[in-house]
Formats: sequence, structure tokens, C-alpha cells
Amino acid sequence: MVDILHRIGAVAPLDDVYQAIATPEGLAGWWTTDTTGKSEVGGTLVFRFGDLGGFDMEILELDPAGHVRWRVTDGPAEWIGTEIDWRLSRHEDYTIVLFKHEGWREPVEFMHHCSTKWATYLMSLKELAESGHGRPAPDDVRISDWH
Repeated sequence: MVDILHRIGAVAPLDDVYQAIATPEGLAGWWTTDTTGKSEVGGTLVFRFGDLGGFDMEILELDPAGHVRWRVTDGPAEWIGTEIDWRLSRHEDYTIVLFKHEGWREPVEFMHHCSTKWATYLMSLKELAESGHGRPAPDDVRISDWH
């Protein structure tokens, strides 16, 4: 198994970053505008990216002190069964986000693409937390023919 790992810092309160990761409204502000679901453990978040399809995530953990965890239940075959883990902490003026998309069976080319896309979306999360405006899909950074 292999994982995608990223770290960003946002000059914003931890609670603001948590809300951007833990609620459909927050997620729609930086990942994809087509986000629905309920923010509760055991609930499902649904993310759609137009013609590209999307993902369904079961919420495994929601801790306002700084931890969110999801399991992918629907989407591309490479994603199903993987888990996405968010750990938040404070360091000086920053809320630090340790991001992990774990459980990939092998590092296929699609994983390389997803790692880069996650990085662009994490920068969108940082922009949302710091300025109030992110770059969610469909206005995200296009990195290749896979978007």
C-alpha cells in the first residue's frame, strides 16, 4: 500500500480550517462546488466534478479539536476503499494541515495525477481559509487532460 502525503499551513484559526474540511458548505468553497451530504459520523459526503464523475465518502471521524477522516465508498476503482485523513494543529500563526490519502494498492499513473490535484486543492483550501475565496472545481487549476 502507498499513500499521498501533503502538509500546508494557513494563517487562520483552526476552527475555520476545520469547518472548511468538515462541512459540505466548507468543502464546496475549495474542492468542488457540487458537494452534498451531512456532516456527521456515519454520514456520506458526495463530491461531483461534472463529466469527470466524482466520489462518495463515508465520514469515519469528525473531531473539532483537529481530526477528520473519510473512507471512499464510490468513485474510480483506485480510490474505493482508500481513506483520507486530515490532522490539524496550531504552530505560531498557522493552522497546520497534515493530509494523507492512504491505502492505494499501487502507485499507478493516476495516483501521480491525484497527488498533484490534491496539492492544488490544498492550496485552494489555504486560499479559502486565509481570504474567504478558494478555487473549487469547476474553476480549479487544470493540470493535464485528466483535469
